[in-house]
Amino acid sequence: MTPKKEDYLKIIFELGGMKKKVSNKQISIGLNVAAASVSEMVNKLVKEGLADHTPYAGISLTKKGVKVAEDLIRTHRLWETFLVEKLGYELFEVHDDAEVLEHVASDKLIDKLYDFLEEPKECPHGGVIPSKDGSYEEESHTTLSEIEPGQIVEVDRFIDNHELLTYINDIHLSLGDKVKVVDKAPFDGPISLIMVQTGETTTIGYNAAHYIFVK
Repeated sequence: MTPKKEDYLKIIFELGGMKKKVSNKQISIGLNVAAASVSEMVNKLVKEGLADHTPYAGISLTKKGVKVAEDLIRTHRLWETFLVEKLGYELFEVHDDAEVLEHVASDKLIDKLYDFLEEPKECPHGGVIPSKDGSYEEESHTTLSEIEPGQIVEVDRFIDNHELLTYINDIHLSLGDKVKVVDKAPFDGPISLIMVQTGETTTIGYNAAHYIFVK
């Protein structure tokens, strides 16, 4: 399986594609690729039995696709955890190196890494890490973009996207932060927030808000 195909399976999993339909637009933004490229890859995934696609509704993973995605996610997120916790990487720096490492590690090495890291349940950006037997708690799939003005939510996880994580770092938004949605500008404009702990105000771009998951 090509690394590009693996990236698609991982992003569909991260967006909740094992439970619901994910749109081509969500995948396109998450991977920073053209819509035409998404359509082409989706067709390949469907032909290989890794995904189901319903026109105008979206794409979801089959049981086979979920299993492959879980294995990829586990390996990638364990390397991210290692790079941040043991080598001092910043969160926005880890993706590319974790991407390289996941393709050269044996199953034995990954199991050893899992033990060495004391069986982590989450990676540095909040994503679940399946255990050796494949079990894990379900992730939040409610995005900040879905929250109405006046509601207070807690930041639960971020999509594993370099540009997003760099942006999150720049605006000093962290896992566990409680935020109150103040206003949502029309025509896909930014979302205004108050940081509950500090009272500071900030804004989140419309696209970014679709890749910040809250609870």
